[in-house]
Amino acid sequence: MKDDRATGNIMAPDKVQAFATFEQDLLQDLIPSVEKRFPVFANRENRAIAGLSMGGGQSLNFGLGNLDRFAWVGGFSSAPNTRSPEILVPDPEVAKRQLRLLWISCGDNDRLIGFSKRTHDYLYKNKVPHVYYIESGKHDFEVWKNDLYMFSQFLFKPIDPSTFTKYTVLGTPAATNVRNAGFPQVLPDNRVVFRLKAHRHNVYRLILVKNMIC
Repeated sequence: MKDDRATGNIMAPDKVQAFATFEQDLLQDLIPSVEKRFPVFANRENRAIAGLSMGGGQSLNFGLGNLDRFAWVGGFSSAPNTRSPEILVPDPEVAKRQLRLLWISCGDNDRLIGFSKRTHDYLYKNKVPHVYYIESGKHDFEVWKNDLYMFSQFLFKPIDPSTFTKYTVLGTPAATNVRNAGFPQVLPDNRVVFRLKAHRHNVYRLILVKNMIC
């Protein structure tokens, strides 16, 4: 769109459509132009896409929607323009075969975390390997700089999907919590973290319980 600044209602239909339209600019113009001008490897195994906020939604939409073009996909604090997981990954078996890495991350105090969590929940249910990385922070560059650093450590080299669940550092509050309580928290592999307060000594303890959530 002519004015693509982040002003006004960034979720207005014309702005959301402009983000979606960029998919064709990327695939039909930008990537071919780079491949023409620079000595790059022009195959999916050597191509990654990642972005933050609305760009995180774009990266998941474009990357997962074009697995013949991208093998490495990352969404950082992905925004409401992120397609529903059933549309992002309509065939989990295809995604399992073609993805080298799917990275989804967000700050634990980001009000948009629900978009990342719903994607993770769907992927976990369908056994699609991915990293779901939750860290302390909000919707800002302190989170995104670390996300980019972490994501980049995996790229274009052999990785072991069985290690993906160990990379998260925090969980998300359980949906059944009352009064917006922060605990119990559910970790990406569905372990549950409880926090207990011992009033006499004012001591906090963390207890991990395996497979509490079905």
